[in-house]
Amino acid sequence: MRRLRVGVIYGGRSGEHEVSLASAAAVFANLDRERYEPIAIRIEKDGRWTLADRPPTALAAADVIEQARLEGARAVRPSREVHLLARPSTDTLLAIDRKDEDASKAVLTGLGLDLVFPVLHGPYGEDGTIQGLLELANVPYVGCGVLASAVGMDKAVMKVLFAARGLRVSPAVTITGAEWAAGRAGIEARVAASLGFPVFVKPANLGSSVGISKAHDAGELGPAVDLAASFDRKIVIERAVLDAREIEVGVLGNDEPEASMPGEIIPSREFYDYEAKYLDAASRTVIPAELDADLVAEVQRQAIEAFRAIDGAGMARVDFLITRGTRDIIVNEVNTIPGFTTISMFSKMWEASGVPYGALLDRLIALARERHAAKQQLRTSFL
Repeated sequence: MRRLRVGVIYGGRSGEHEVSLASAAAVFANLDRERYEPIAIRIEKDGRWTLADRPPTALAAADVIEQARLEGARAVRPSREVHLLARPSTDTLLAIDRKDEDASKAVLTGLGLDLVFPVLHGPYGEDGTIQGLLELANVPYVGCGVLASAVGMDKAVMKVLFAARGLRVSPAVTITGAEWAAGRAGIEARVAASLGFPVFVKPANLGSSVGISKAHDAGELGPAVDLAASFDRKIVIERAVLDAREIEVGVLGNDEPEASMPGEIIPSREFYDYEAKYLDAASRTVIPAELDADLVAEVQRQAIEAFRAIDGAGMARVDFLITRGTRDIIVNEVNTIPGFTTISMFSKMWEASGVPYGALLDRLIALARERHAAKQQLRTSFL
């Protein structure tokens, strides 16, 4: 059988660029070379698509981040730039091999892909933008579609859908940066009256806890909103769930999704911020989480409900907060392209559920092809 040519897209114009490189390194290291021919497609921080000379190899986000700090922000002009054709074609990518600055000497080559595996975290990759481009190209791709990806990125909109599905969410106030600039005092009073303190302040469209702060009182609210507003035009201010455990569940599937065994995050800091996730070795995970059977079954049920609420496909990780005393279950958020290293929660939870990393990649690729094949049966004309 001919190997499937899989384009693995990573990097991207996002604050999670370095995390994406670590996730992609794990994918490249574990794709079965007898079944797949992986193609490394790196999106630089300025948005240029390139055919990488070699795939990333650092499997820990902390190593990628440290390397990026040492190298600085210098950009290297790629010799093999690629563009995805936004129409159905046997040549999915158009590669441009630039010999020098003379555009007339550039060599153009078509490259066909059987499937695309986006390993992109955050805006311009996890938010429906890449997914929309792949839909135009009519290429099968791993993970959620345009709608689920966009909703899964927007913390404000996903709360509305979760609540409509009967899932409990933490109360929140959503504002824009323009509203904050025009009326800080009024928003501060509104937050104090409707939510109280402490609150979490988050960019609506970002992941990996980038730009998130915990405001313990009114004095900390302003700087927290300013920080979040520097990353996104929309800000979510959310009532903190006190004395809560952080529980996560992986979801896998299309029309009949399955839930993994839950895992628990025990952060080394007051909350699981960017440093606690990627740079501080003192944070711990417990997989499976120490929950009784009834609570396990309920968080698994709610994880599937959250997945269906956004019209998910392929995969997602659903994050919960569970209060220690009352055992209330609050859905925090859903991640449609969760961290994907071999030590990330998503892969470790599925390994604990009997699906090792390599088999997980096989399942995701099969689900992408299944979903794409079903879509090809839909009518595209009234006649």
